[in-house]
Amino acid sequence: MLETLITSKTRIRILVKFFINAANNGHLRGLAEEMNESTNAIRKELNNLSEAGYLEKKAAQNRVSYKANIKHPLFKTLQQIVYKHLGLDAIIDMILARMGKVQQIVVLGDYANGIDSGVIEVLIVGKQLNADYIDQLALKIEDEIKRKVIFTLQDFPSESGLIIYENFEC
Repeated sequence: MLETLITSKTRIRILVKFFINAANNGHLRGLAEEMNESTNAIRKELNNLSEAGYLEKKAAQNRVSYKANIKHPLFKTLQQIVYKHLGLDAIIDMILARMGKVQQIVVLGDYANGIDSGVIEVLIVGKQLNADYIDQLALKIEDEIKRKVIFTLQDFPSESGLIIYENFEC
């Protein structure tokens, strides 16, 4: 979906890295290694996104670190686009539709760190969850978002990962 709007795969990967989780940060060489790209390709995209104000850059000791600019007026919009691109919005909708009393939905592993590896680990927290539905749900979601999804159910809130939904009223 996003590939038709943004033709640079490197730019998409950088947007995913920084906008899936505002706490994610990185530097040129680390991003080049992580994304298996040349430093020149990464540098070009980081410079373009920084100049446009989407990324903040901070120099410390011989290294420039980058992170999402959460004060940018389009931050939330870009984050929603990244969520939609990865299928996280579909995961939330399908889980809430039939899983029972969901308190938290947490993304773990690579995706929480902004790495589009193709396997999304999702922790569903709540009481009286419909465990029988989870296998069917995984197949439906995988078919819709074209990524493998691994679900884990848990009764108590998570301290780690990327929380993409939270409701402790149930």
